[in-house]
Amino acid sequence: MNRILVGALGALLLVASGLFWWQGRAAVSPPAAPSQLALASATPADDALPDSDAGDAVGPGLPEASEQSREQKRFDRLDKNRDGKITRTEMLSPRVKDFRKLDVDGNNLLTFDEWSVTTDNRFKAADKNGDGALSREEFATTKPKKPKKPACKC
Repeated sequence: MNRILVGALGALLLVASGLFWWQGRAAVSPPAAPSQLALASATPADDALPDSDAGDAVGPGLPEASEQSREQKRFDRLDKNRDGKITRTEMLSPRVKDFRKLDVDGNNLLTFDEWSVTTDNRFKAADKNGDGALSREEFATTKPKKPKKPACKC
């Protein structure tokens, strides 16, 4: 029995010492070198204006939003109570409004007819003679409209 306790204690000590050794070997990155722009602005400037046109100046581009920050923003939008967890209710809450639009009778059950109401309305609008079937000419009226192109290319 003593051998088991001593072995378990020895194993815990080895794990603890390994953990401390692992944390102690973490690499520390050296401080970043100052950028050329920062060095240029640090030097005293004379009152003379630059000789070249500013149109050919190239500066640093705008930083892109990292994927991590996008995911953080998306997470924060859904985490309404800010507890660091997204519950099922919080996950489904953006879709409740759309569900309520489809649930016409308000019984929280979505039948096929309620779900297909948009398609059914399009069919009824296209069926000009009311025979319950679309001819080729009637079907041609259901063609989706092309999205409008923006006036400017900005």
